[in-house]
Amino acid sequence: MLPALYLIPVELGDTPQERVLPAYNRELILGIRHFIVEEVRSARRFLKRVDRDINIDELTFYPMGKHADAQRFAEYLRPLELGLPMGVISEAGCPAVADPGADLVAIAQRKGLQVVPLVGPSSMILAVMASGLNGQSFAFHGYLPIDPAERTKRLKVLETRAQQEHQTQLFIETPYRNHKLFETLCQTLRPQTRICVAAGITTEQEWIRTRTVSEWRRHPLPDMSKTPAIFLMGI
Repeated sequence: MLPALYLIPVELGDTPQERVLPAYNRELILGIRHFIVEEVRSARRFLKRVDRDINIDELTFYPMGKHADAQRFAEYLRPLELGLPMGVISEAGCPAVADPGADLVAIAQRKGLQVVPLVGPSSMILAVMASGLNGQSFAFHGYLPIDPAERTKRLKVLETRAQQEHQTQLFIETPYRNHKLFETLCQTLRPQTRICVAAGITTEQEWIRTRTVSEWRRHPLPDMSKTPAIFLMGI
């Protein structure tokens, strides 16, 4: 196989791999012995789902999560520089998208190393697809400020951008605070602004709805206190 840095997508939840990951990914994964991962234990579990007979002890893992030393990322790529394929595995979804893998990929690009993104689920792209909001121009902002005043101010800025630039705005929250964010949206935004709530994408709990703020005020949100969700704002 080509000596490259393979960006390996992971399921977004308890979803059978054959539903969201091509068989081609499995073929490549089984040819890799060096993995740079966001969390070693979850990466090992993912690889066991790819092939229950895979010998985990023969593999080498390099951590890139929030407690990892980013100064060592360049060292992690040494096997690739020696001609060996390497894989990048995040906690869920596609590596390097709202993910620490982006720093690693940037190093690989600066070194002139081959980077190969593999096909798999991206919650952001799937949410935009299903929202009915503008898919020609959109921006992901990650987590909004926790402070209520700062959060309200930020939402007003994003609403103005959505209206003036016709750009879909995406953001997320920790699941147990989904309802609090939803309440803030309904209290802060203009009645005609459209909000899409995309939760549990690709899982059995998948629930995606787009309504205006005035419509949302009349429809209670289902329990999403344990379900990852993406919120989208548009006109």
